Amino acid sequence: MAKLNGILKIEGTLQDMTFYKTQDGHLVKTKSGVSGDRIANDPAFARTRENGSEFGSAASAGKLLRDSVRTMVSTASDNRVTARVTQIMTQIKNLDTTSARGERTVDVGIATPEGKALLKGFNFNDKAILGAILYKPYTINTSTGVISIADLVPINDIAAPSGATHLSVKGAFAIVDFTAGTSDVSYTNVENLSIDGTSTSVTLTPASVPSGSGIKMFLLQVEFFQEVNAVQYSLNNGAYNGLAIVEIV
Repeated sequence: MAKLNGILKIEGTLQDMTFYKTQDGHLVKTKSGVSGDRIANDPAFARTRENGSEFGSAASAGKLLRDSVRTMVSTASDNRVTARVTQIMTQIKNLDTTSARGERTVDVGIATPEGKALLKGFNFNDKAILGAILYKPYTINTSTGVISIADLVPINDIAAPSGATHLSVKGAFAIVDFTAGTSDVSYTNVENLSIDGTSTSVTLTPASVPSGSGIKMFLLQVEFFQEVNAVQYSLNNGAYNGLAIVEIV
């Protein structure tokens, strides 16, 4: 793959070269000379098939996670979140030390302390890191999913972007079963606060405790709004919103 730096920017296929546009600019790549049938059956490509199988497993695990909390991800994520989640899932899959090559999975890797540590603290919007937005400590009850923030003073404890007049804080308690490919999630109440000097003790309580077996995940989200004529509008289409996995058990 190469980057096209010339004046002429084209898209499409020309002989054995494919030109296409990405967020990184105009790129060009050559067509592969190996057929799909050969990759699927030739013993020489056994390692390729193993790598492909494991990558597919990691990608599916990442999709399961994103879909589990899509309501939150849709308002607080960057345009590379899919690739970043897949990358983390691939690293977690590599912690599966019991399965044969080509059969390693995320569900085995995430059961280890190292696997949980890799995913804990993951930010869905790398342009709005939760730790760089919320300075106030918080506590998490991992039995009930309640997240508490004592004496939150937005003007002091929140790094609000220019133009923001209000913020909302929201949590989620999710149980994700990477073995079965299922999940259950319960969202908390939403606390909407003016960005001023008022002190508020925030308690975010899930509507219920999610059911099922799997990995327990706790998420925290901060969204910013601008109030105009008594109506709050999402600031810059959510570009400044932060969302992170704050605990995993």
